This record gives sequence, C-alpha cells and structure tokens, in this order.
Amino acid sequence: MLREVLRKPVAKLGLVLLALMPFAWLCSGIFLDRLGPNPAEYLIRSTGDWTLRFLCVTLLVTPLRVICNMPELLRFRRNLGVLTFFYALMHALCYSVFDMGLEWDEIVLDIAKRPFIAVGFAGAVLLSLLAATSFNAAIKMLGAARWRSLHRAVYAIAVLAILHFFWMRSGKQNFSEVFVYAGILGALLGWRVWHAAHTRRLSRP
Repeated sequence: MLREVLRKPVAKLGLVLLALMPFAWLCSGIFLDRLGPNPAEYLIRSTGDWTLRFLCVTLLVTPLRVICNMPELLRFRRNLGVLTFFYALMHALCYSVFDMGLEWDEIVLDIAKRPFIAVGFAGAVLLSLLAATSFNAAIKMLGAARWRSLHRAVYAIAVLAILHFFWMRSGKQNFSEVFVYAGILGALLGWRVWHAAHTRRLSRP
C-alpha cells in the first residue's frame, strides 16, 4: 500500500507542500506578529534548524531504501536535497537582511572574523553546488562518475553544519541540540561509509 502511494506522481507534490509548511508558518508569524520579542533572531534560528532537519531526512533516504527494500524512496531524495538548500538559503538571507542589513562589506568581514559564520558560508557554497547540479542535464554534462564524486560533498556539508551549530551555541554553552543533531548525522554518515565498504567487499571476485 505505502509503496503504491510513493509511486504516484502526486506524492512528490505532497512532499513539497508538506515541507513548505514550516516556511509558510514562519511567514504568517511575521505578519501576525507571533515570533516573539526578537523576530529576526527567531527567523535566523528557525531556518537554520529546519535546514539541519531536512539535511538529516535527506541523508536518511538511502539507509531506509536499503534496510526497508523500498527503491521508491529514491524518487524523493532530489526533492529533499533541494528543500534542504531552500531552507539554507532562507537562513542565509535572514542573517544577511536582519542581522547585517545587507551591508556586503560587513558580511565579508563577518565571514572572515567569526569561525561559525565562515564554516556556515562554506557549507552554503557546497550546498549551492549540489543544488545547481541536482538535475538530469547536470548529470549528463558532468558524467555519472564525476557527478557522484561531487555529491559526496554532502559529507563535508554535514560536518560543516554541525561545526556551525556548535560554534554558534558555544557562547551560551548550550550544546544539547548540537549533540542530538551530531549523533543523528554521525550515525547516518557512518552507515553510508559502512554500506559503501560492505558493497565493495561483496562485489570483489
């Protein structure tokens, strides 16, 4: 039953609409003035949190596909990756507009001065490259092997995201959420490394 639902074309649309609900809630919060005493900080933090959540869900697709033997899940991995980029872009825009007032010279100085901004910027650049090459035309242009090598940068993105979150929380010494996300991403990346090594061993004559 579930596999039949996942095969339907409307399933992708449903995923996108569901994934955009947090963004719609944040937008409504702006107009209804329900984001608390510091709406700018709330928006920056919330878009960052949702970026991490969608990164975790994106990386969860392959383990679920293999463990549950559900190849249909692969249909959603590209959409989830693009949605991760979307929330990362919103996070960067909220920082640039609300925190820095679109003062580009100040933004460049901030990237150079603060490590957690620098690693966040590096992760955003890598994520932009993956989003820009997530379409069939890019796969044909780069070639499958080169495209797969490029998209292994998701490992680096996960590490940079956790570093960004860790250094951001270091000022208040509040690391509980950092450890949760680090544990989830560490487990997912560790599984992918183990599975790749296991597959190579099985393929040897």
